[in-house]
Amino acid sequence: MSSSPSKLKCIRVSRKTREINSIVAFPREPITITMPDGTKKEGTSFETSPFDIAVKISKQFADKVIVAKLKYSNRVATLDEGLLNPEAEEGVAADDQWYFWDVNRPLEGSCDIKLLKFDDEEGKETFWHSSAHVLGETLENEYGVQLCHGPPTDAGFFYDSYSGSDIFHEKDYPSIEKAAQKIVSEKQTFSRLVLTKEESLRLFGNNPFKVSLISSKIPDGSKVTAYRCGNLIDLCTGPHIPSTKIIKAFKVMKNSSAYWLGKAGNDSLQRVYGITFPSKKEMDEYIHLIEEAAKRDHRTIGKQQGLFDHHPLSPGCGFMYPKGTFIYNTLMNLIREQYRVRGFQEVISPNIFNLKLWKDSGHYLNYKDNIFILNSDDQGFGMKPMNCPGHCLMFANEQRTYRELPVRFADFGVLHRNEIHGALSGLIRVRRFCQDDAHQFCTEDQVMDEVMNNLDFLDHVYGIFGFRFELELSTRPEKRLGDEALWDKAEKALEDALNKFGKPWKLNPGDGAFYGPKIDIKVFDALKRAHQCGTVQLDFQQPIRFNL
Repeated sequence: MSSSPSKLKCIRVSRKTREINSIVAFPREPITITMPDGTKKEGTSFETSPFDIAVKISKQFADKVIVAKLKYSNRVATLDEGLLNPEAEEGVAADDQWYFWDVNRPLEGSCDIKLLKFDDEEGKETFWHSSAHVLGETLENEYGVQLCHGPPTDAGFFYDSYSGSDIFHEKDYPSIEKAAQKIVSEKQTFSRLVLTKEESLRLFGNNPFKVSLISSKIPDGSKVTAYRCGNLIDLCTGPHIPSTKIIKAFKVMKNSSAYWLGKAGNDSLQRVYGITFPSKKEMDEYIHLIEEAAKRDHRTIGKQQGLFDHHPLSPGCGFMYPKGTFIYNTLMNLIREQYRVRGFQEVISPNIFNLKLWKDSGHYLNYKDNIFILNSDDQGFGMKPMNCPGHCLMFANEQRTYRELPVRFADFGVLHRNEIHGALSGLIRVRRFCQDDAHQFCTEDQVMDEVMNNLDFLDHVYGIFGFRFELELSTRPEKRLGDEALWDKAEKALEDALNKFGKPWKLNPGDGAFYGPKIDIKVFDALKRAHQCGTVQLDFQQPIRFNL
């Protein structure tokens, strides 16, 4: 076990006393809660919770609310500022940020609020994050493991734990599920704790993995949040579901090994994957989709039809056989014809560049772990993971005039990315690939037309194959190049183009490239699974860095 009951009790009582005293110290004031449709609900600061607001709509609705998302308008005080899990860029004023909020946690002022259910992407993420805690509690109770890391994923959740040996096998799945169902049936609630760094180090003193995280990630004098569910307390920013009772179906999907912090050479961990749903019907539908997906697994079909295969001597690199090569070339010719129609010029660029290129472009600093690096003539070289810096060199090799613009280079060049072995998956996640990749050099007043042409290009090609797709505007990430004014200009340009394109789109904050925002396109397969595919990126940084 990672910690003793006596320590848990001591710290829990201490924290509870502090929290009660802190809440009492804040005055109760009337607040106004604004719903997405503009309607107003009245409440009291440090008393009214998102659940109370949901109940005012209907008890049936309240029982389905997973998590709240809110933006304060006049909050003057808070119990634990800085630990609020904001969904906004650093430096934005507190009253302009959206926060994720536990359903049963009292509101601290007037705010706009969104009440999210399992059908909402963020609600689903919270549901599965909470389910990971249930899995962690199960593994700790039943197997005495030391818990390490347990996040949600796009299709459920997993928990990494350390036991010193390989203890989990498929035959253990029913036992894990039974123990987890017991936790669910106990209707355990999730309680949010705020601890000092010293308290958290004492609390997790018997778990070297948690101690390592606290010591390396939490500055001295800072506080850290944890959540209690049953007899498990785990480090976590939250938020979480109100109670385990809303988890109606729990299933273990698979297990595997993993390295601590994902680094080979660290301790070997046991990873258990799970999936949960708020109804048995949804679980049955999911299992049916999984079975259908197995029938359509492209790796199996590719081998059966003699299209492609893989070999352990070249992981992540597909071998295309004659039939597969015929399909590949047919698809490439389709794109080539579109290039001719749409004014692109096909080019061929080198596969290997001196590392100076990647340092000049900024990729080395932000992307070096994904570059295959080799030495030649006592110099460092990298196999290209993308075409853009090479195309910048080609553009700069000639004296240009604005009359030539836009210049559209297209390249089917081979790309290599040093993906970690555990992430490789058939032809979906690979180390060697080609893409219909183009870079367009244009003036600022040509940006709208170029982006619109690209979106039309994507719409045309996906339409040929009957793909349904969704659009997202991915904005500036935390680690980025360039000043904020250029980012404002680039994001506004893509937003204007999306609005003009006329199809629905949504915001994907913080997921842009380090050099510019992008429009990401997700296509859906026959089983309605989303796959990130095409992307339209707007880059003001490379022209500056390469003096174009």
